[in-house]
Amino acid sequence: MKEKLEQIKAEAVARIQAADAPEKLNDVRVRYLGKKGELTAVLKGMKDVAPEDRPKVGQMVNDTRAAIEALLEESKTKMERAIREQKMKEEVIDVTLPSKKNIMGHRHPNTIALEEVERIFVGMGYEVVEGPEVEYDEYNFEKLNIPADHPAKDEQDTFYINKDIVLRTQTSPVQARVMEQGKLPIRMIAPGRVFRSDEVDATHSPSFHQIEGLVIDKNISFADLKGTLEVFAKELFGPETKTKFRPHHFPFTEPSAEVDVSCFKCGGKGCRFCKGSGWIEILGCGMVHPHVLEMCGIDPEEYGGFAFGVGLERIALLKYEIDDMRLLYENDIRFLKQF
Repeated sequence: MKEKLEQIKAEAVARIQAADAPEKLNDVRVRYLGKKGELTAVLKGMKDVAPEDRPKVGQMVNDTRAAIEALLEESKTKMERAIREQKMKEEVIDVTLPSKKNIMGHRHPNTIALEEVERIFVGMGYEVVEGPEVEYDEYNFEKLNIPADHPAKDEQDTFYINKDIVLRTQTSPVQARVMEQGKLPIRMIAPGRVFRSDEVDATHSPSFHQIEGLVIDKNISFADLKGTLEVFAKELFGPETKTKFRPHHFPFTEPSAEVDVSCFKCGGKGCRFCKGSGWIEILGCGMVHPHVLEMCGIDPEEYGGFAFGVGLERIALLKYEIDDMRLLYENDIRFLKQF
């Protein structure tokens, strides 16, 4: 029995000394000290030992176990220390090197401008409504008083999916859909992406964004429209901003107007930014055409309203003094990180 225990101890010591990883030390522990290990097997064979020799043999087994455990622990400590030192050599930090900055993204100029416009109108009691970008011709044109033979259909250079479905050329169809629901009064803005078959240049793109507004209620007048847009202009471009309305024509509003604001760059004196006129055109608007109200199920004798539409890119270009709309879509980090 003594020879067998010495043999077990010698084999364990040899395996411990040959181990080059913590996992191999654990294999030695299991092989010799585990529940099914070799020392445990010796203890199970004590029934074959003479009763008077059992204490002596038990002591020898315990001494062998203690010796193996001590060597295992010592080897484990040395191995962990060596691994830690090697890791520290590999992961040395030069504190004199400049730190690495995390590159954080931020909102796009279009998003910043949109959130500003939404903040202004939500503050005046409007709700923000969205609609489909692929729209029926009926909503994109017919219900907005633009019949099949109307020249406005040609002017807008529409993308047709088929004869009845188009990529919307404006967000006005959202207004028609809301009016159809018949939940009056209505105070809403409809921001979103629109599509027109335009060549790409400094001021045009086949895909851009519009924000259109609509108010439907009793006793709405052109004065309400002027007051609303004056508040909007002052909030967006500054408290000194003035507004000017010029007569215009839109199929879905009557009367209609183009709205200019005094140049916020020169204060209306005339500069390169406003081309010397002192005024900058920003949007179109007008009183909702009675026929549009009728087609959407609203009695024009009882209700009236006004509508307006502004290009989101135009707001961003003006507000941030950008002279080429293509910059908004080229994703040049040198340009975008300025906002």
